[in-house]
Amino acid sequence: MFQRVLIANRGEIAVRIARTLRRIGVRSIAVYSDADAGARHVLEADTAVRIGPAAARESYLSIPRIIEAAVSSGAEAVHPGYGFLAENVDFARACADAGLVFVGPPVGAIDAMGDKIRAKQTVMAAGVPVVPGRTEPGMTDADLVSAAAEIGFPVLLKPSAGGGGKGMRLVTQKSDLAAAIESARREALGSFGDDTLLIERFVQRPRHIEIQVLADNHGTVIHLGERECSLQRRHQKIIEEAPSPLLTADMRSRMGASAVDAARAVGYTGAGTVECIVSADRPDEFFFMEMNTRLQVEHPVTELVTGLDLVEWQLRVASGERLPMSSVELTGHAVEARVYAEDPSRDFLPTGGTVLDVVEPDGVRVDSGLRVGSVVGSDYDPMLAKVIAWAPTRSEALGRLSAALADTAVLGVGTNVAYLRDLLADPDVVAGRLDTQLVSRRAAFTQSTPDHVFVAAAMDELLAMQPSGPVVDPWDVPSGWRIGGSAGFSVRLDSGDRQVTVRVVDGFVSVGSSAPLPAVASVSGSELRLTYDGRTYRYRRAKSGSVLWLASDGFTWSVAEHSLLEESSVSGAEGGPITSPMPGTVLVVKASVGDRVAAGTPLLVVEAMKMEHTIAAPVDGVLTELHVQAGQQVALNQALALVIPEEQT
Repeated sequence: MFQRVLIANRGEIAVRIARTLRRIGVRSIAVYSDADAGARHVLEADTAVRIGPAAARESYLSIPRIIEAAVSSGAEAVHPGYGFLAENVDFARACADAGLVFVGPPVGAIDAMGDKIRAKQTVMAAGVPVVPGRTEPGMTDADLVSAAAEIGFPVLLKPSAGGGGKGMRLVTQKSDLAAAIESARREALGSFGDDTLLIERFVQRPRHIEIQVLADNHGTVIHLGERECSLQRRHQKIIEEAPSPLLTADMRSRMGASAVDAARAVGYTGAGTVECIVSADRPDEFFFMEMNTRLQVEHPVTELVTGLDLVEWQLRVASGERLPMSSVELTGHAVEARVYAEDPSRDFLPTGGTVLDVVEPDGVRVDSGLRVGSVVGSDYDPMLAKVIAWAPTRSEALGRLSAALADTAVLGVGTNVAYLRDLLADPDVVAGRLDTQLVSRRAAFTQSTPDHVFVAAAMDELLAMQPSGPVVDPWDVPSGWRIGGSAGFSVRLDSGDRQVTVRVVDGFVSVGSSAPLPAVASVSGSELRLTYDGRTYRYRRAKSGSVLWLASDGFTWSVAEHSLLEESSVSGAEGGPITSPMPGTVLVVKASVGDRVAAGTPLLVVEAMKMEHTIAAPVDGVLTELHVQAGQQVALNQALALVIPEEQT
């Protein structure tokens, strides 16, 4: 076994790898960018090496800097985690050239499976079924259009050089194809440095099921069962589970054997995943999609049902050890939920901010890279943590995960935790009727701030104003008392889609025009307790400036205080400033000042956390102002442009 291993990654996966290294007695070496100088993975490693600025291309994607860090720190091996350089064949070669062991498959396997076109051709030769489509290298836009006509809509555009849903586009009609090709090529080039695309038939009501394989350097290749990953948004997984509620023992055996054949076809070693599409309408039919030549984000569910530590076995295989098992038994059921920095009520747009407090549940597994003070920006992937529950049965596992998410909170950064609980309670999810379009078919998620949260925020403010000390001057008590009676305490609060005035008078609270109701509150450390209208609520609380963050039962709210003289902001359809819906980078500017635009015309494309968002004209009119250019960083709600209706010009 190695003595020192460098982890060429960040965030929760770097923390998770360091945990295994510590357990088996191997020294861990972290790398970090300037943005991650105080990150959790840096603090938990035995050694940490700076590798560059915040931009990933100058730090976590810089092969020379990571190799230099590994050599200078005395590492014998490099674990790439997932994302960044995990499936980069040049990085694997650079490790070998520097005398370092790459904890992953051989260069030839990465090369063969890293290009989706070559991968499909390779597994087809091994007898593995693939999705019908066109996979010729170097297809032009015209070739893709022609192929779509042959295959028939809907079709799926996919980058040949990468995975993770980046650059993938579902196209349902011919009129949308040209724009989808342009967008897919741009995102593929930005993510993988290669804009080559392939095109496939889109399987109706598809289920995404993947097989975990493990192989050593001595000819043993086994599978560790499957994971169901059908709950996705924008081709990014949200909730995964093992085993799949769909597969029979016979189907599991067939898919497992096919995955082993695919791995053998490229001389695979280490841990890898063969991803397949299974039609919900024809569960006896499956197609190979791709092979991920690395550890998967969702690997913990496999670990919990097999009892194996996949990171440990990656290290043991890389150091030359043999696999002692020829098969594994699956026990119980495990479900994982990914906690993202995103706003589900705004179409899952990325969020950001500084972490003021973190609450993690007991009794389940939590893989997290968060700590108080962590800054969540637009430089890296929005996934913050994973919460994973195991139980003897699927229904129990779902229940345990939901309960654990109710006890999970990140204050200071908006997350999807409340949405995850809502999704777990969906009747189709509970029944196991899953497919990759289920999330998009569901009604839009809304999270309007309830009255009790505004009451809690007002009472928190009132309590903070209370004088303390052995002697209290009654004139310092913020009762609002004056000759003729108590005027009470009033505050204007803004949260989500609501802005209200809360008034507290003699222990009674009114929210907006609602009738006054009795309320009592107390604060103890980071906990706020409120009894309001006969119900008692408990919140985790943290404050930053004029914004109070409250978390309870899986929900998190940010409540901002405003001057009572301010009027509610009104947004109409009469045009006006166009602001950025998320912090990020302007990728493309599609219009110029003076252009006449129709409502819905794309004006800019903003990218954050590996996700593109097209910003369109709100009304028919003239683009009179443009404040940004391609490559420019923008903040949340920053003014980007101004469209004035035609009649006002």
